[in-house]
Order: sequence, then C-alpha cells, then structure tokens
Amino acid sequence: MRHPHVLSLLVLGTIGLSACERSGEAEVNRALQDLNVADESNLNDVMLTVAEPAEAVSYFTRAVANEPGRIDLQRGLAKALVRADRPQDAITAWQTVTSSSAATYEDSVDHADALIRANRWDEAEAILDTIPPTHETYRRYRLEAMIADSNEQWQDADAFYEIAVGLTTTPASVLNNWGYSKLTRGEFPGAERLFVDAIRNDPQLFTAKNNLMLARGAQRNYDLPVIPMTQVERAQLLHTLALAAIKQNDVSIGRGLLREAIDTHPQHFEEAVRSLRALEANVQN
Repeated sequence: MRHPHVLSLLVLGTIGLSACERSGEAEVNRALQDLNVADESNLNDVMLTVAEPAEAVSYFTRAVANEPGRIDLQRGLAKALVRADRPQDAITAWQTVTSSSAATYEDSVDHADALIRANRWDEAEAILDTIPPTHETYRRYRLEAMIADSNEQWQDADAFYEIAVGLTTTPASVLNNWGYSKLTRGEFPGAERLFVDAIRNDPQLFTAKNNLMLARGAQRNYDLPVIPMTQVERAQLLHTLALAAIKQNDVSIGRGLLREAIDTHPQHFEEAVRSLRALEANVQN
C-alpha cells in the first residue's frame, strides 16, 4: 500500500534534483556571463589606455560591427579614433554616440573636443552651448577656455581657466595652456607665473619649461630659472633662450647662449649648431 507513496516521493525527488541542477546551471551561466562582461570591460579599458592607437581602432571597429547597438562600444571607437589622431573620423563616431538616447553630457564634451582637434571651433562652441551650466567638469571648462582664447575673449578665457584649474587634481597642462594664452596676449609676467605653477605641479612637463623660457626671454631675462631639468633639457632651454634673445636683437647674448647650449649638451646638439652657424653667417654678411 505504501508503494505508490514511495513512487511519488521518488518522482518528486527526481524532479527536485532536476530543478536544482537547472538552478545550478543557471547560476553558473550567470556567473560566467558576469565574468565575460568584466573581462570585456577590462579589455576595453586596456585598448583605450595602453594599446597601440591603430590596434584599438581595429578592435573597436570589429566590436561595433558585431554589436552595432551598444553605445559603450561606439563610445570606445570614438575615443580610440581621437587617440589615433583621426579627428574627422572621431567626429563621425561621436555624432553616432550623441544621437543615442543613452548619450551623456560628457559625450557632448568629447564631441566638442574632437571638433576642436579638427579646427572646427564654431561647431565645438555650438555643442558646448547646449550643455547646461550645471555640468561642471574640468574637461568642459578647459574646452570653454580654449574657445574663449580663439575668440580673443580674454576675460572669459581667464575665468574658464580658473574654474578648470579648481576642478582637477592635476592642473599642470591647463596651467600651461593658460600661460601660453597670456604669452600670446603679451602679458609676459603673468605667463611666467603660470608656467612656474605648471612646472611645480608637474616637474616633467617640458613644454611648460620651454614656454617659461619664451616668457622670460620676452622680458629680456636670459638667466635660467631654478627649476628641475636634466642636462639635455638644460641645453634645449638655453637654445630657446638664445633664440628669444636674437629675436629681441640681443645678438651677442644669443650667440653666447647658443655656445653654452652646445657645450652643455651631452651629445652633438645639431639644432643649436645650425642656429649658431646661421647667426654667424648672417652677422658676417
């Protein structure tokens, strides 16, 4: 009499085991899927940071072709094209991204950045104007400052540069840009201070060191400042100072700085040698 009951228990047990197996498989599949997503995300990050730019473009081009609806891959392609110095292609890619309902304000900032790289300043300005002022990021205000510079709106440029500096923990590059803006306006002491600040924030930023020489040379100050520099950098900076002196018609000082640059460089300094030969030939003529 108990056999049907036992049989029922066996059937229920079998069903239960089957359900457990299916549940376990589902959990494993979900875990594998999550792992694949994590691996892909890590690979995407690698492609956008340390991979060769052309390799990154190829990777994201294939990925977008396989899954054209994924905005994260479209975004990766646009960023990879910027890294590969292909701004025109990047603009097209960013247009695809920003036309999506999932686009963000930062995508618009990236789109404007690509337009500036392609020298399409008016279009970049128009895009930035569509972003609400509540979207306050370093990159947004750095671009706003650059556009104000291009329009010679110096007061706006200074305000935007100041905001950008306050929105980043690594302000060296924007300080250098701000200094160069001051340099082009002829505000040499202000430019010098900003270049010094840039170097203080990033002692490896050679562009700021070189720009500092231009600012000092424009004020007829031909002494090397006390800043960190290698021997090669010292020679290059002396060369820049020499050219600045010659431009100011301080020819004898320029000649001396060129000779010092040649003597300072640990190898043959061909560029300085050519400059000195050209100067001496011009003086003789």
